[in-house]
Formats: sequence, structure tokens, C-alpha cells
Amino acid sequence: MEAKVDATVDQHDDMPVSSDALLARLADWGLTYRLHEHVPLRTVEEAKTVEADMAEPGVSALKIKNLYLRDRKKRNYLISVEQDREVDLKALGKEIGAPGLSFGSADRLMEHLGIRPGAVSPLAMITGVEKNVTFYLDRAAQDVDVINMHPLVNDRTVVMPRGDLLAFFDRIGVAVNWI
Repeated sequence: MEAKVDATVDQHDDMPVSSDALLARLADWGLTYRLHEHVPLRTVEEAKTVEADMAEPGVSALKIKNLYLRDRKKRNYLISVEQDREVDLKALGKEIGAPGLSFGSADRLMEHLGIRPGAVSPLAMITGVEKNVTFYLDRAAQDVDVINMHPLVNDRTVVMPRGDLLAFFDRIGVAVNWI
């Protein structure tokens, strides 16, 4: 029986950018974050079980869910929204001018964002920018101190100041579209 490949740090060496390499690059660029290691988190419900461990008194945090989508014209999108926000794909497609949105396959996720299902994250734009993935971020991110997200694997979470995340996008050449 073949071993199951998942989105954890112990199986990240065959990714275009490993979690360790991403964290080293963030540090090299002077971008700050707090790293939390935990059980693999695959859903918002699972993420909510560890969020209290990451909270800091007086610090507002945006916890996000991430959608890797593709439209009828085969254009790829990464959409990061507040974790409890309901997403209607038809309405979203109309809002961003992308008719026929559907979820991308695991193979396309690896091809276009360099990650596995369960670890989708804005930080995956480090690969996505080279593959012409369009990025959208919830406007709620403009009003928080930090954003919680996976660093390309789902058994780690980084809590990153909003300004450092935006500096990351500038550094890699990603245009942030607000939604």
C-alpha cells in the first residue's frame, strides 16, 4: 500500500517551496510572524479548536479560509476570506468577472500554487504569482492587526502582522485585489 501524501510539514520537501524555505525567506526579508505548530487542520471547524492558543490580548486577528478556484476560461484564482463568510460561487464570479467558478483539482492546486489540499494559503502566492494566479483578499483584512494562515502546510500556522503580509505581496509582485 502506498503511503498517503498529505499537507503536513513532514511531507513538504517535494513542494516547489517548502514551508521551511518560505519561513526562512520571510525572515531574510525582515518580515515578522509567530509560528504555531499543531495537529493537521483541514477545515475551519478544526482550525477553531486551536485558535485560542494563538490569540493575543488586545490584538485583532483575521482567521481566513482559502478557496482555489478556476473559471470557464481556465483562469486561476486564490480567494482568502474571513473564515465564517458564506461564499456563493455564482455571485463571487459575477463580482470578480469570472464566470463559471469551480474548485480547482488537487493536481492543479499543486501545479499553480505549489501546495496540497488542506494547506491553501495567501502565502502560496509565492508560487502562484509565477503561474498567473489572481489573488483576492477579504476587505476585513484592512481592519485587523494580524492574519492567521498556513505557511504552505496544515500543521503549522503563522500569525503575521497585516503590514508584513502586504510587504510580502509587494516583495513577490502580487497585486492584492480587495473583495
